Amino acid sequence: MRRLVILGSTGSIGVQALDVVASTSGLEPVALSADRNWEQLVTQAEALNVRRIAIADPPSAESARSAWDGEVLSGPESLAQLISGADADLVLNAIVGSAGLAATVVTLSEGIDLALANKESLVVGGELVIELAAATGARLLPVDSEHSALYQLIASEQGQPPGTIERLTLTASGGPFRGRSRSELESVTVAEALNHPTWQMGGKISIDSATLMNKALEVIEAHQLFGTGYNAIDVVIHPQSIIHSMVSLADGSSLAHLGYPDMKVPIAYALHWPERASLGLRPLDLEELGALTFEPVDNEAFPCLRLAIAAGEEGGTAPCVLNAANEVAVAAFLDQRCSFLDIPATIEATLGDVTVQQSYSFETLIDADREARARAAEFLAALT
Repeated sequence: MRRLVILGSTGSIGVQALDVVASTSGLEPVALSADRNWEQLVTQAEALNVRRIAIADPPSAESARSAWDGEVLSGPESLAQLISGADADLVLNAIVGSAGLAATVVTLSEGIDLALANKESLVVGGELVIELAAATGARLLPVDSEHSALYQLIASEQGQPPGTIERLTLTASGGPFRGRSRSELESVTVAEALNHPTWQMGGKISIDSATLMNKALEVIEAHQLFGTGYNAIDVVIHPQSIIHSMVSLADGSSLAHLGYPDMKVPIAYALHWPERASLGLRPLDLEELGALTFEPVDNEAFPCLRLAIAAGEEGGTAPCVLNAANEVAVAAFLDQRCSFLDIPATIEATLGDVTVQQSYSFETLIDADREARARAAEFLAALT
């Protein structure tokens, strides 16, 4: 039985992970966490007989303690205590945003295998996270559908000579505004941006998908996970979301990972690795699909991809600054304090205003994150 900690269990990935636990064997949740949704978290814990949870929001934690007799952790060290005290075999980090980096660091420092749905850990932490995993021997298993696909495709080529894989291709649905020009994006609403055509996700990730920042962050994540140069990572719009990723090989052939869009597939792959679990999902029907289509990215209408690649190539704290500015701008858009196009404008202005340093330590990243958030907030305030 694999002992499992699920961080962010009340979010979209966390809930689907619990569905995977319920429909497969060999997984035993031993600890759960949430930001503030204490009622759902306690309900999950009671259903699974989990006796230890962590809640980031202190008032929500107090409410949970009043309603439940299990152990409720809260405060700055609560996730570290939850992870280190769980005697876990695997941690699923499904926390949204850069707040998930600390949990990634604790998990890897403890030498515990990590199923990573928090892409910001690799965007912000980059080389430091990869070095930490290598130093402790903890395995890092990607949960993003694109990176899970690449992980599986690259594993299929293990044992081949170096240089066999020449390019990686990530696919993107294009989000709710695929095909719109920059001028057509000036007045889009929050409700329109949240209406993703393929995936049901939380607010922040849905907005990132609408701006293509989600795909932009995934390019940086792929660079860190697989050691591939940015000049060898492509992004293509694929509205059907059937091909999740592709690798191009030295002999001119390509390998692609295909399947109906369902996050339970990459979640189950990470939780059960190296085995595959039967999920009861229907196999791909090519005749039913009829055709798969592809389009180039419109970098004028969706500049976040360009900004992210430039930050990734600059390295150091630049991806951290990019991510922090994006989180501030997305929060402002969701609160209707800025327009949709103000999101990339805020990111670009912040990147131009914050001095990039080498990422010598996680403390350096914390300082860069703090400064970037302050500058982004100042830029947004000046717009009103």
